Amino acid sequence: MSDLTYLQAVVIGLLQGVTELFPISSLGHSVLVPAWIGGSWGHLVTESSTSSSEQSPYLAFIVALHVATALALLSFYWRDWVRIITALFRTLRTRRIETSTDRLAWLLVIATVPVGVTGLALEHTFRTLFAKPLAASIFLTINGLILFGAERLRRRPVPDEARSAAPGTVRAPARGPAAGSRRLDTLGYGEAAIVGLFQTLALLAGISRSGITMAAGLLRGLDHEDAAKFSFLLATPVIAAAGVLKLPSLAGSAGAHIHGQVVAGFLVAGVCAYVAVRYLTRSFTTRTMTPFAVYCLIGGAISTAWFAAGH
Repeated sequence: MSDLTYLQAVVIGLLQGVTELFPISSLGHSVLVPAWIGGSWGHLVTESSTSSSEQSPYLAFIVALHVATALALLSFYWRDWVRIITALFRTLRTRRIETSTDRLAWLLVIATVPVGVTGLALEHTFRTLFAKPLAASIFLTINGLILFGAERLRRRPVPDEARSAAPGTVRAPARGPAAGSRRLDTLGYGEAAIVGLFQTLALLAGISRSGITMAAGLLRGLDHEDAAKFSFLLATPVIAAAGVLKLPSLAGSAGAHIHGQVVAGFLVAGVCAYVAVRYLTRSFTTRTMTPFAVYCLIGGAISTAWFAAGH
């Protein structure tokens, strides 16, 4: 029997494509959904959280799905990335930051550093310790509290010095539902580093990468639209790098008998991720993260009770 069936590949691919970008934790769902279903799905959870999980077919499959998600984000934001990469090389050549795109390029670089360093050092440790149903349930509940708390706290007035535009930029009128909302290009470099530091919490199954970075952006005065855009732009190189580093495992024993399943899941995850980012970028112009917070709180609480009882 194959280590991963086509049905499992399609279901997990769909979950990955949606939950990586919705603020409800793709890693948490990749642990909790197989655990809830049980039976032949149960081994998917246990094999990816053991000390020998680097040879796990399920882990190799999840890596491929992350690459699909990154490609979907890159496809959706390709015009932005052309401008950002061009700006980054221009600033390296001129040693000056003159435009808002120049500034955004370096905000992304700085915000990527904390999660990049932490991921290389601790990803395996965090996965083997916490990528288990009960831990994922608890962290999913905490994720709901973070989203709910960010929505509550963002209503506080943003300090004048935080709202002021960066040198060389023009302050646009405030947008979004919160008074005093900031534009993305007014973030300070230290604030970008803090957003990146928040993203390291997504190494814990149940804590959403997009949710935690959007929450950090909201707390720095960004509106939902810009907080989501910065989160999705920031996720692209992080997810892609993590996937590329682990893709060689698919060429080894871990991926020996699941190439067809990987292709199926990859395509499903990529399409779902593209649809998800299109929906969310439009949705967050008028809506909040509160519905996702409620989902995480309810789902996390029920799962915690279920798995704490030994199921």
